Amino acid sequence: MAMPSGSELLLIFGIVVLLFGAKKIPDLAKSIGQGIRGFKKEMKDEDTAPPPTANVTPEAPKQVENVTTVDAEPVQETTKQA
Repeated sequence: MAMPSGSELLLIFGIVVLLFGAKKIPDLAKSIGQGIRGFKKEMKDEDTAPPPTANVTPEAPKQVENVTTVDAEPVQETTKQA
């Protein structure tokens, strides 16, 4: 998909001005900029933070009790003769 040309960008900008009004556009741009700055800051903080599993010590495996099985009596099949 190609980037929009100059006339297409102008048309998009005109529609935005009609929808939001000329006074709201600076506020929208400011809030978008703050959102992008906040996102970049969180991404940078996440890169410098240690991984959450760095301080976790592994647990010893749990022992399972020995279970004995009881042999059941074999089931006898009965067939009916018609």
